[in-house]
Amino acid sequence: MHQPKEVHLQAALRIVQYLKGTPGRGILFKRNRNVNLEAYTDADYAGSIVDRRSTTGYCTFLGGNLVTWKSKKQSVVARSSAEAEFRAMAQGICELLWLKIILEDLRIKSDEPMRLYCDNKSAISIAHNPVQHDRTKHIEVDRHFIKEKLDSGLICTPYVSSQDNLADILTKGLNSNIFEKIVSKLGMENSYSPA
Repeated sequence: MHQPKEVHLQAALRIVQYLKGTPGRGILFKRNRNVNLEAYTDADYAGSIVDRRSTTGYCTFLGGNLVTWKSKKQSVVARSSAEAEFRAMAQGICELLWLKIILEDLRIKSDEPMRLYCDNKSAISIAHNPVQHDRTKHIEVDRHFIKEKLDSGLICTPYVSSQDNLADILTKGLNSNIFEKIVSKLGMENSYSPA
């Protein structure tokens, strides 16, 4: 905002063009009897060329319907892609726990563990491994937090391939085909399209 350039104007015009072309696009909530909570998490490792901080992204689903999503630059520089993904996992778990508390306040309970999908096998491995390594000491608090939720059976962390990770839309620039595929999976539909 302090030093706008031509590229910034082009990016803003591209966003306006997208919004103008999709006036009827929105999220359609479908009726579903299950109340399972799921989250997809992702991080772009050192994605900011200015300060090399990563961006965390997550989206959460209740009964297959998208209910919350967030994308935010991480507050510290990650030393590895696993660390960046691990921080994203911790944020996703916090969001799942918040949603679970809201559901419990509404007297809606689910015995199923909440699913936290991640596309980084190293981060999932660190979450399950109780041994403390020198390489993970800088993320020790997040590791203990995630491990506690795994051990209690509150969450499970299945692996999802990068091409199927819905949180990619929040952290990466995607080509139009992948973008449209993910938008469709998020439950976004065009109310003006013929039925």
